[in-house]
Amino acid sequence: MKAKLVIFDLDGTLLDSIDDLAASTNHALQLHGYPQHERAAYRYFVGNGVRKLIERALPEDARQADNINRLLQDFLAYYQTHKTVYTHPYQGIPETLAQLHAAGIQLAVASNKYHQGTLELIHHYFGEKLFSIVLGQREGIPVKPNPAIVHDILTQTALPANRTLYVGDSGVDMQTAINSRLTSIGVTWGFRPRTELEANSADYIINSPSELLPIAGIG
Repeated sequence: MKAKLVIFDLDGTLLDSIDDLAASTNHALQLHGYPQHERAAYRYFVGNGVRKLIERALPEDARQADNINRLLQDFLAYYQTHKTVYTHPYQGIPETLAQLHAAGIQLAVASNKYHQGTLELIHHYFGEKLFSIVLGQREGIPVKPNPAIVHDILTQTALPANRTLYVGDSGVDMQTAINSRLTSIGVTWGFRPRTELEANSADYIINSPSELLPIAGIG
């Protein structure tokens, strides 16, 4: 059965953004005199929104709400002007997106990254016509794995869940798909290991973007 809609996570799925996220968080930590972290640590800090990223990066005894807020503002100020320094689409992603789009399948993004940053990154790397809907984390809307963001996309596209695929790189993404009653596709090129995708009941696990095409009913 051919899919009508494919919803993608952003960081670790479409874009390899870990270096810019790490650099921006380390910048905020350094400003406030806290220890910085190696790139590898950030693979496990990200995935639940920027507030949770800052919380995880801080020492346990420094995770008070007002302190998180201070570092979050410094992170956002730096990241907003440095978010495309190292970030790039994963190999094969632009071509696969183009093939899905050419086949008449709608594309959407559901990210826990703040909404404005999500929009700007998608427009910067993929233009403004490829994706039907791009949603990041918005005020008052719970983050994934809560299904609210997916429900908004399905409502706006008026497309059925049983013809929709959800693609992501983490357990959060697989749980989002489960909570939304979507077919889940875990990708192994992202931030989290294959074992995490397996432990969170991914319906499919793929090792390259082109493997998505037959699952979506192309070819």
